Amino acid sequence: MAVLSSYYLAPISYYALLAQADEVVIDCDEPYRKQTLRNRCWIASPNGPVALTVPVVKFVPYHTPMRDIRVSDHGNWRHLHWNALKSSYGRTPFFEYYADEIAVFYERRWQFLADYNAALQQTVSRLLDLSQPHPAHPRCFPYYQMFSDRHGFMPDLSIVDLLFNMGPESIYYLFDPDMLKK
Repeated sequence: MAVLSSYYLAPISYYALLAQADEVVIDCDEPYRKQTLRNRCWIASPNGPVALTVPVVKFVPYHTPMRDIRVSDHGNWRHLHWNALKSSYGRTPFFEYYADEIAVFYERRWQFLADYNAALQQTVSRLLDLSQPHPAHPRCFPYYQMFSDRHGFMPDLSIVDLLFNMGPESIYYLFDPDMLKK
């Protein structure tokens, strides 16, 4: 059994754990920590890796459980995040295939970060077809990635990097036995 934190558009290694674990528990009772992947993801951009951060409402540090962290609408972050995703991945092979299902997460307000992360994770897991058993696949590192000609391969970015670049083949990458060693 894997016990994982609630992450915003978690890295590929997180989804490899989800894919390969017999049972997964997402711990939303753990204390929220600033500057972590709970409200931040990394994507590829023309200038290299870029962090996208979901702003949260002020809280009592080290005491507030993740489930009680509220999303702030400060700074029009939803519009900025979606534009960053379109700008970075709009020309990838599978962006148009998945864009509508991801875009809905940037069109409405969310009250709690854990709910937002859980809804994103459920959608991404469905798009990856994680509910079905999959056999191990031959080693597949690195995969095709936008901007690798400028910055080299950027490992373990947000799952959207793998999804938009590899589409339905993403699942085989997650089930690669070497993926959990990263």
